[in-house]
Amino acid sequence: MSKLYAEIAEPLRRLIERQKIFFTATAAAGTRVNISPRPTDLLRVIGPNRVIYLDLTGSGNETMAHLREDGRLTFMFCTFEGPPMILRLYGKGRSHQLGSPEFEALLAEHYEGRRPTGARQIVELEADLVQTSCGYGVPLFDYEGERPVLNDWAERKGEAGVREYQLQKNQISLDGRPTGLAAAS
Repeated sequence: MSKLYAEIAEPLRRLIERQKIFFTATAAAGTRVNISPRPTDLLRVIGPNRVIYLDLTGSGNETMAHLREDGRLTFMFCTFEGPPMILRLYGKGRSHQLGSPEFEALLAEHYEGRRPTGARQIVELEADLVQTSCGYGVPLFDYEGERPVLNDWAERKGEAGVREYQLQKNQISLDGRPTGLAAAS
């Protein structure tokens, strides 16, 4: 039922582009496994094995801590509409922090230079294995729209308020690992 691929072929790229949500999974030795839902509007497939997403400030920053320590990263997509399928991208991830030359270059090239309030990093996955599986157990859902809550929160706080929140809440993972989030950008 599952199939393995060396890269993200065009039909799989189109499948990714049709999705409204995906999930990231990371872990480091001795840590909890972290799984987070992500919106696909900030996701970009930028090569046959490269995918990035612009990460917004959240309640924690497990992804950055895990990538800094270990680097393993998995993206999972499920089709909640149409034919059933699960797509996983396995590989190594990197975090490009807000203000870094890599962040700025990726922002300019793939996001038209537009940075939403609350942006924290661009996460990059270099996939070394692409897997599809049947998805027969994935339920059907009707998409109603995106929740505006996170963007509204960031806009109300403003850049300085978001930065202060990051310094208070995004410096250390649940397991006490440093995220490496820069003290100033």
